[in-house]
Amino acid sequence: MSLQDISGQKVPQVTFHTRQEDNWVDVTTNDIFAGKTVIVFSLPGAFTPTCSSTHLPRYNELASEFEALGVDDIYCLSVNDTFVMNAWKADQDAKNIKVIPDGSGEFTKGMGMLVSKDDLGFGDRSWRYSMLVKDGVIEKMFIEPQEPGDPFKVSDADTMIKYLKPDWEAKESASIITKPGCPFCTKAKMLLEEQNIPYEEIILGRDATMTSVRAITGRATAPQVFIGGKHIGGYDDLAKHFA
Repeated sequence: MSLQDISGQKVPQVTFHTRQEDNWVDVTTNDIFAGKTVIVFSLPGAFTPTCSSTHLPRYNELASEFEALGVDDIYCLSVNDTFVMNAWKADQDAKNIKVIPDGSGEFTKGMGMLVSKDDLGFGDRSWRYSMLVKDGVIEKMFIEPQEPGDPFKVSDADTMIKYLKPDWEAKESASIITKPGCPFCTKAKMLLEEQNIPYEEIILGRDATMTSVRAITGRATAPQVFIGGKHIGGYDDLAKHFA
């Protein structure tokens, strides 16, 4: 395996066959990159552990901060078909990320990032990397080291945003446990958004149960908000916290 940094070169010219609202739509690299500042992070596969738990969620979380730094779009690319990529995006609730289905591996091969994952039963897949592309030209690439397994050290969102803004400091992460139909949950989410605090939503009945809420917080109500590893409490507690 020999991977090369091709910063300064243009991205490969490829047409991606995508499924959008029950219609087939062909999307070219020109559609994606021309006249735009774009971040692409590429990974071995949708629904895989590191990709689902860390790589995609963090880019989704920091999307508004990337936008403030002049990034027009953030794309996640994988050698998967469009149905798999769309299902994974929906499962991840990654509203701030667009997906590129490089099903045949044509773009990945053109990038020089196509590698064999036969040992995992995957076949040919993309090596993990990220890149900043301006008007179709690659300005910067972060390629994971050529080590056994699936290294994840430099293609993360934090590394990319620090490249764009070296003095950037991470905000405290927030998480909110909510219950469907709960008006105070809606108010708590609005308050977090007003404070420009990105958050992960954990929905009772889908992602967790009230048993978990009681075990973690000692309470049996929703919402329950956590910021920076600290349990804030419900909506009234959150309002007091910001006051």
